[in-house]
Amino acid sequence: MKLEKLNLDGKKSSIEVLDKIFSAKINKRLVNSVLYKTNANYKGRHAKTKQQNEVSGPTSKIYAQKGTGGARHASRKAPIFVGGGIAHGPKGELSYKKRKLNKSEKKLSVASLITEKKENKELLVFSDFDNEIKKTKEMYSIIKKFEITNSLIILDKNSKEKIEKSIRNIPNVKVTDINHFSAFDIIKFRKVVFTESSVKELEKRYK
Repeated sequence: MKLEKLNLDGKKSSIEVLDKIFSAKINKRLVNSVLYKTNANYKGRHAKTKQQNEVSGPTSKIYAQKGTGGARHASRKAPIFVGGGIAHGPKGELSYKKRKLNKSEKKLSVASLITEKKENKELLVFSDFDNEIKKTKEMYSIIKKFEITNSLIILDKNSKEKIEKSIRNIPNVKVTDINHFSAFDIIKFRKVVFTESSVKELEKRYK
C-alpha cells in the first residue's frame, strides 16, 4: 500500500509501505494485554521490611529457657518483639516477578496501534531531515505548521542528529528511534510521526 509523504515545504508525494504494519488487523484485546504487562513492569516495588535474619543485634537468648516462669524465647530479633524482623512483609523489587512480553506480542500490538493511528488520520510520514535545525523556535514553528504539538516522533539516526537539540525542550513531544519506543508511547501521544528512513527501518523488523 502507499502512504502520503510530506516535506517541510508541505509538498506531498507517496511511499510504498508494508500492509502488515500500516494496514494490520486492529486487535484491541492484544493491545490491552501488552499495555497491562508494560505498565505493571514500569511500577517500582521499593517497599521492603527486614526479615529476622536481616535485623542487626545479638542472637543470644534474652533470658534462661527454664526457671523464669515465662514463655521460652530466643533473641529479640524474633517477629513478636518490637524492633524484630517482620514475618511476611514486602521484600522489595528483587522479589517482584516481571511480566513477560514476547516479540510477536510487541510487534502485533505496535502494528495494530499504527494502523489505528493511520485510520484516524493521526499518522504522518516526513521526508528525512537533510538540514540541521539548530533553533528551538524554528523547530516549534514546524511542529505548529503540521499540527503535531502532541506527538511521538520516530526518527532515523541521521534525522535525529539533525533536529534532536532543537526539539528536546518542546513540551508534549517525544523524539525517539526505532529501537526505543513501545505500544505505551503510541497510546500516550495523539499523533505519531515517522521519517521515510525510519519507516524502512521499522519494516526490516517485520520481514
